[in-house]
This record gives sequence, C-alpha cells and structure tokens, in this order.
Amino acid sequence: MSTLRRLWGIGTGRFGILVVVAIALTALVSLAWTPFDPASVDARARWSDPSWPHLLGTDGNGRDILSLLMAGARTTLVVAVGAGVVASLLGLALAALGALTARWVRESVAVLVDILVAFPVLIIAMMISAVWGGSLAVVIWSVGIGFGVNIARVTRPELRRVLQSDFVLAGRASGLTPAQNLWRHLLPNVAPVFIVQLSWGMAVAVLAEAGLSYLGFGAPITQPSWGVLLSDLQAYISVHPLTVVWPGLAITLTVLGLNLLGDALREAADPTLAERAPQARTHVPGVVA
Repeated sequence: MSTLRRLWGIGTGRFGILVVVAIALTALVSLAWTPFDPASVDARARWSDPSWPHLLGTDGNGRDILSLLMAGARTTLVVAVGAGVVASLLGLALAALGALTARWVRESVAVLVDILVAFPVLIIAMMISAVWGGSLAVVIWSVGIGFGVNIARVTRPELRRVLQSDFVLAGRASGLTPAQNLWRHLLPNVAPVFIVQLSWGMAVAVLAEAGLSYLGFGAPITQPSWGVLLSDLQAYISVHPLTVVWPGLAITLTVLGLNLLGDALREAADPTLAERAPQARTHVPGVVA
C-alpha cells in the first residue's frame, strides 16, 4: 500500500488533504472570480447580514466578506508555500552541513542551530518585521528562517543515522561522491521526517502571517489577508460578532488541517506507529486483560 493511500485511509489525513485542497482551489478561483470586487466599497451595504447577494455579510465599508476571504486565501497560500520553500532550503542545507562536513563545521552548525532554536518563530518574525517593515516578503523570509532551523534540528540526527547504513557505506565504496550519496540515498530516507516537519512549518507560517498582519507587522492594509480582515472587524465584535467568526474560522481550519496532515503523514510514512499503538493499549505490563 502506498504512502498516499495509507494517508487517505487515516481520518485526520483525509481532513488535512481536503482542507489544503479547498484552500488551494479557493485561491486559484479567486484569481479569476469572486462574488464582488474585494476592494469595492459600497456605503449602502455597510454591515449587511448574510443574504443571497452577500452570503457572509459585509463589513463596515460595505465590502463583501466572502470575496475578502477568497482573496485572502491567495495571501495564505503564497505565505505558506513561500515560507515552506525557504524553510526547506535552509533546513536541508544546515542539516547537510551538520552531518556531512568536517567535525569542526558540524559542531559549529550544531551550536548555531541550538542558539537559533531558542528563539520562537514569531519573535524572530516580529524582530525582522520591526526592522525591515511589514510586508509579505518579510513574513515569508522570517518565518522560513525561523522554521528552517527547526527542520535542521530534527533532520540532522536522522541524516547522521542514515549515514551509518550499509547501503550508504556501499555507495561510498563504489565511488559515489558525497553529493551523489546525498541525492540517491540520504534524502529519500529522511524525506518522511522532512515532509512532516514541513507541513507543521507551513501551519506555523499561516498562523504567523495572520498574527503579524493583525498586529500591523505583516501584510499591508491594502493586501487582502485574513489577519488584516480580523484586525479590521474585531473593533466591532460587540456590535457585529458574526463578522469576526468567518476569518477566525478560516485561519483555525487551515492551521488545524495542516497540523493534522502532518500527524497523519508521520503515521503514514511509518506504518509501525499504527501497529504499535493498539499493542501499547492492550499489552500493559502487570495488567491482565
């Protein structure tokens, strides 16, 4: 059974896949169509309740909330993918340096990673945003760097373990260069751990973008963003509480879907986890069934 089939067979995996696909499709559709122009202001439609023209209602400027959410999905997708790419490149580079190079380089990389891991991703993002100003590029790079270090911390020991495997030693004896060994043997064997960490990193990126945009450090106010929309609407939560629910629900579902997808990926990539779980529940030492 393939990893993808095992993933689909896990309930949380199905939920995560459906959420990710829904967000991606919404972002793609919003490039060509939204019910209304997200930037269109209509004073006559201010604070409209959900109705047929405006399925989720409107905000204080008369903008259609559903259109804003659809356009904000593009921002979410760009940040998640962009931060994922940055984190992947940085994490794999640091992991490779920490596993395949000379001892002094490995130790230096280990110290650097341990220092950077001590700083939470959001704190790093806020510091960089405060210096360089709020923009999506700053959010992508800051979150990518912050989580890339976490990927390196988890992937480096796995690379070191695989390095001691017989097939890696055989490849080295047959004349494979370190780069060829890395590409043919090492990366495929650490891919499950890497993919799981990447899915969690993308969830952190979505949450970080929303949080930074809410605080004014992320996307500009002219950029459709769930965090910006939440910041605009929360001032009126006591008068129009339902309007705040929609961006909050979108952020929650996306982050939950990515996190559950990461958990399911870990189980699908290592089937022994699913086999050990029932055994751990039924074969408890000292307990007679």
